[in-house]
Amino acid sequence: MSERAAPFYCPYCGDEDLRPHEEGHGAWECGACNRAFQLRFLGLLARGVQPNSTGAESI
Repeated sequence: MSERAAPFYCPYCGDEDLRPHEEGHGAWECGACNRAFQLRFLGLLARGVQPNSTGAESI
């Protein structure tokens, strides 16, 4: 199991005064703008593998 993602700055105001939010795993609160937010992994992009002009596969 990996550790949770830690943001470096607030996505709303840009301040770095962040601490884990009390209610909820993975939630963070900003001391500057008083907002709570959560970072989430949405998924992998399915761009597929396409052959290029030399016949080799490229992403």
